Amino acid sequence: MKITETPLQGVLIVEPAVFGDHRGWFMETYSSSKFKENGIDIEFVQDNQSYSATKGTLRGLHYQLNPKAQTKLVRCTQGAIYDVAVDIRKGSPTYSKWFGLELSAGNKKQLLIPKGFAHGFMTLTEDVEVQYKCDELYSPECDGGILWNDPAIGIEWPIHVTPVLSAKDEKAPLLKDAQLNFIY
Repeated sequence: MKITETPLQGVLIVEPAVFGDHRGWFMETYSSSKFKENGIDIEFVQDNQSYSATKGTLRGLHYQLNPKAQTKLVRCTQGAIYDVAVDIRKGSPTYSKWFGLELSAGNKKQLLIPKGFAHGFMTLTEDVEVQYKCDELYSPECDGGILWNDPAIGIEWPIHVTPVLSAKDEKAPLLKDAQLNFIY
């Protein structure tokens, strides 16, 4: 397993070791002991999967407020996505900064997104499946979001189409208007 830091403290790229032969391949996508060996002590309690049929589908930018904030380990198991984390911790030196990375079934990379970050992704292909683990159960009363194209954040989404959004994501507030309780 290879762990790579990103410009956002705590947001990590996780690359599992892949073992292949004439039959195909095998990889261990998560091991608590290997994560602990790399200084990551997280107990995941929920596993989620989403499917998006259309290229250009955008999900996010989502977060959960304290006390139900979530750390997520995200991977794409079919197709490809552009996955984004945005620092929403007030007082952080990287507040409102973002990091994006292509995750795909082919590259097998994962992104670890800690509490205090909003998360979203855009599908780069049709028929996309995304799986992610969370260290806290979903809590509707702590659910929040930020508008995907907030100019104060300035995410450079890789495909320039009108994204396919949920009604909830269409109405998400700008970062400056979001109700946040994350302090750096």
